[in-house]
Amino acid sequence: MSNMSTSEDTVVGYSSSSNVKKARLQSTLSALLDDPILSDVPNKPNLADVDTLINLELGSAMRISIVKMDGTSFDVAVLNSATVKDLKLAIKKKTNEIEQSKMGHRHISWRHVWANFCLAYHNDKLIDDKSVLQDFGIRNSSQGSASR
Repeated sequence: MSNMSTSEDTVVGYSSSSNVKKARLQSTLSALLDDPILSDVPNKPNLADVDTLINLELGSAMRISIVKMDGTSFDVAVLNSATVKDLKLAIKKKTNEIEQSKMGHRHISWRHVWANFCLAYHNDKLIDDKSVLQDFGIRNSSQGSASR
C-alpha cells in the first residue's frame, strides 16, 4: 500500500515538474518573440511559419509586399517555389492575423474576395492558382497589388 502511495507521488511530482518546465518554456518563448529582431514571427507561429522564416534567411524564400487598394501595404513570406495559391494563403493568414489584433474575430469571405479581386504584379493578373510566382518575375522584395 505504501508502495502505491510512492508511485502516485512520483506521478504527481512528475506532472508538477512538467508543468514548471512548460511554464518556463512559455516564458522563454514570450521573451524571445518580444525581441525586435523577431518582429516578423507571428504571435502563435506554427512549424510552417518558422520554416518559411528560416528559408527566408537562407535565401530559399521571398518576402513580398502586398499593396491594398487603399494604398496601405503589408509583407508576406513564401517559398521561392510558391504558387499563386500559396501567396493567397499567406495573404489570408496575414490579413486574419492583422484583423484579429485590431478588432478581435472578424469573418472575411475569402471566396467573395477572390471572386471579385485578383492579385497583380506589374501588368500581369495572377489568376491561375497553379502558376509559380517566379514565372511572373516575382522575386524577394517584389511588390504585388490587388486589382479588380
